[in-house]
Amino acid sequence: MEIAENAALVVVDVQQGFEESGFWGRRNNPGADENIASLIDTWQTTGRPVVFVRHDSVKPESPLRRGYSGNDFKEYVRERLGKGAGRELLVTKTVNSAFLGMPDLGARLKAEGISQVVVVGVQTNMCVETTARMGGNLGFDVVVAYDATYTFDLAGPFGWRRSADEVAQASAVSLHGGGFARVVLTKEVVDAAR
Repeated sequence: MEIAENAALVVVDVQQGFEESGFWGRRNNPGADENIASLIDTWQTTGRPVVFVRHDSVKPESPLRRGYSGNDFKEYVRERLGKGAGRELLVTKTVNSAFLGMPDLGARLKAEGISQVVVVGVQTNMCVETTARMGGNLGFDVVVAYDATYTFDLAGPFGWRRSADEVAQASAVSLHGGGFARVVLTKEVVDAAR
């Protein structure tokens, strides 16, 4: 695997509100936060650009709504803001894709000659997947570090219910099998980026 010298790490919605299990339900991959932190550290150490994405929910009941403590980044992300040798960008959004936030992520990346993005964060099957799909549609080389993402159990139509692991695996299969992104593990990305 090759990670470009200017590949952008896109850290999606690593916010305190996702710790509210009473709202979200059971999550998977308890090691995701450690892997996300490791990737941020690697990007900052190697001087690559990091994009921090924050979801500003417009739903009044959401733990991610503006003005509520859950909207803030998790502590380990806040501790890393501004610590790297590379450029950083904050993107805020009210929908699933970081490419539909402010400022315009796609335009910023293209203006800087960045063609590869590594996507990590929360939730695997929601904002991570949507960002990865749009990135692929926009012509970026997209890598998703699967074990640096997590999600929650989910109910669907017809009484169907899937565990967080099943939902995350289905998302990974769709992204990888559908050609939107290469789905890999954190260690592969870190080893290639060093």
